[in-house]
Amino acid sequence: MSPSIWTLEIESPVPAARLFKAVLDWHSLAPKLLPNIVASAVGVQGDGSVGSVRQLNFTSAMPFGYVKERLDFVDFDKFECKQSLIEGGDLGKKIESASTQFKFEQTSKGGCVCKVVTTYKPLPGVENKDEVAKGKEAVTGIIKGAEAFLLANPGVYA
Repeated sequence: MSPSIWTLEIESPVPAARLFKAVLDWHSLAPKLLPNIVASAVGVQGDGSVGSVRQLNFTSAMPFGYVKERLDFVDFDKFECKQSLIEGGDLGKKIESASTQFKFEQTSKGGCVCKVVTTYKPLPGVENKDEVAKGKEAVTGIIKGAEAFLLANPGVYA
């Protein structure tokens, strides 16, 4: 099966640099902001640079126990990063591979637009229509959760 792609754009009143840093540090924020979904999270390997791996462990609210993500690319000047799912989640059950690229573009109003491109390769015979909607909802939740935290804490990631 050939890879499939979905895209998403999310507007935010938070400046691009701050929201970008929060997404890179999501493994630290998620258990605090979404404790009903993310039980814990840790950096498994690396120092946050390219090649680093983080693991998010989920509560029973999720259909799987954890995911491990590898940071494949990061550009701190352009507020852009790409990560790949390397273990857990639906990997090996519904998908063969998945990666997500985030790009945060500053707007003239002082906020930003987060542009998301997810590329995934479904396993043969697996329909992922519902999974795309769930993926978009999850990414929107991450961005909006980070946004709410940053708006309430203007000095964080400044």
